[in-house]
Amino acid sequence: MEFGLSQEQRLFQDSIWRFLEQHSSLERVRRAADANDTAPKELWDGLCAMGVPGLLIPEEFGGMGLGLLDASIAYEMMGRHVTPAPFVGTGVMAPLALMHAGSPAQKEQWLPKLAAGKTRAGVGISETIGARESAGVDARGGKLSGKALFVIDQAGADIFIVADRNRALHIIRADAAGLTTRALNTIDKTRSVGELVFEGVAAEPLPGAGEQAIARMHDAGRVMLAADTLGAGQMMIDKAVAYAGERKQFGRVIGSFQAVKHMCAEMAAKLEPCRSLIWYAAHAFDEGLADARVAACHAKSHLSEVGRFVARTSTEVHGGMGFTDLLGLHYWFKRIGFDRQILGGPEQVRLEAARLQGWAA
Repeated sequence: MEFGLSQEQRLFQDSIWRFLEQHSSLERVRRAADANDTAPKELWDGLCAMGVPGLLIPEEFGGMGLGLLDASIAYEMMGRHVTPAPFVGTGVMAPLALMHAGSPAQKEQWLPKLAAGKTRAGVGISETIGARESAGVDARGGKLSGKALFVIDQAGADIFIVADRNRALHIIRADAAGLTTRALNTIDKTRSVGELVFEGVAAEPLPGAGEQAIARMHDAGRVMLAADTLGAGQMMIDKAVAYAGERKQFGRVIGSFQAVKHMCAEMAAKLEPCRSLIWYAAHAFDEGLADARVAACHAKSHLSEVGRFVARTSTEVHGGMGFTDLLGLHYWFKRIGFDRQILGGPEQVRLEAARLQGWAA
């Protein structure tokens, strides 16, 4: 059996590619990063017009009703173009939280707005992956107290979906009394993470099984980050090959040197098999297969390692130019570095996979 994309999925991939080629050029990304704008209006409006925020949301709520495999196709293209857009939180993790743990009224209220891009959502569940000193959220009497760190898509969010210490999920409005938000600086200026401090903040609990919803959010978010790394890594390879075909030393293009050929070939050999790994992880998620969680962990951890190798090697092929702002290679380099750590670094995610398979305590 051949596992690949359908004709409709390839057409969708091509349409995303063409749009981002025009609206997420390196110069546009540079301007957005310099202005700390992680969702340029023209770019976000265009993605909304294409239905990207509603990819996973059922058609009855105004979404496209597609699967995580389709979302991974879109996010691979965003990684290739280092697109500044709030997709992981707003387009994937927040809808899944509502779909799996929200009440009918909550779904009716929020999913159509998320699908249309009229509402953006930040997601604060990093404390469910690993405890952090001084961080954690307590829920009592319908109000939240404490702190949530590394909230994905924090900037510009209208609502936040946050997990408390008991792994229950809550909706908090961005303008709620007692809520303090602060942007956190990371190496990646194309995406936003932040800190939320709660001082008796009114919250609306999601009544469904929080544990199950959080697990699905983890899996989907990790597959999306792996797809993003795949796209960013592929673009770094493309740029390295193009540069090697132009740059001359000793009267010859450097791409004719055996060492440079080997560097480019090794990058391609390591990255290409990752595409099938991501596609399978997304397919397993969509079909509810028994190994879906393990596949998501493998995709995230393996792409974290391969992505770092590609980022380093591509920069080396560019020589001293690779470290300059002129080429802009650092945007992909930093994007891959961010993907590596958010929602669990590779060591932590591999340990989780080992536990799921009964290989570790």
